[in-house]
Amino acid sequence: MLGRMTDSADLGPEDRKIITLARSARARNGVPEGAAVRDETGRTYVAGTVDLDSLKLSALRTAVAMAVASGAESLEAAAVVSAAGTLPAADLAAVGDLGGTGTPVLLAGPDGSLRESVTAKAGSAGA
Repeated sequence: MLGRMTDSADLGPEDRKIITLARSARARNGVPEGAAVRDETGRTYVAGTVDLDSLKLSALRTAVAMAVASGAESLEAAAVVSAAGTLPAADLAAVGDLGGTGTPVLLAGPDGSLRESVTAKAGSAGA
């Protein structure tokens, strides 16, 4: 994972927006994670963790699936708000599959503060 960044001041307004959307989804739905992705046209897709008996998806994989189902062809960026300290490889792979290598993935804490920014790697699943 390259491109680590942990200073929220370095974020542009569009990246701050997807963190805010992810944080809102987490709080509104009372789920462990909230996520938002921004596609190549600037549209955003927001999701929370899915935890059903027959279907379990992280918030980020759910947001990526929503983007794909809505016709997105690529991703510009993704954000996750979680108490977790790292992102699973499968989440980064999902972003990489749609956004390509180098798509920034922002991980923020429940308070919205940026913990780290990593880059997705296409095809790096393993989960």
